[in-house]
Amino acid sequence: VQLQASGGGLVQAGGSLRLSCAASERTFRWRPMGWFRQAPGMEREFVAGINWSGGSTVYADSVKGRFTISRDNAKNTVYLQMNSLKPEDTAVYYCAADSAVYGPVSPVVGEYDDWGQGTQVTVSS
Repeated sequence: VQLQASGGGLVQAGGSLRLSCAASERTFRWRPMGWFRQAPGMEREFVAGINWSGGSTVYADSVKGRFTISRDNAKNTVYLQMNSLKPEDTAVYYCAADSAVYGPVSPVVGEYDDWGQGTQVTVSS
């Protein structure tokens, strides 16, 4: 499946952004999805994940209470609403699809087979 991420940009600390990730195939709707981010010189890290139905979500401790992941399977799209942004949230954000159809959410980078191209999020102080 091809994934297209969008919605990144420059925002001041305390502001909000909503990222979107559109998938090219209906098979998307049966797969867990994740958002990851990578800052310069850092490893790619898990941000949030959602199972196929949207009934289960997992968040990194650093974003709990500020970010919300959701999905609209009718539109083959997953979202990441980011509120109360901090300068340390600055990174390239990637969406990814896990190959485990109907599987649980995983925070492990290696569990995800298909990746979007990334969208830059920059938070100024």
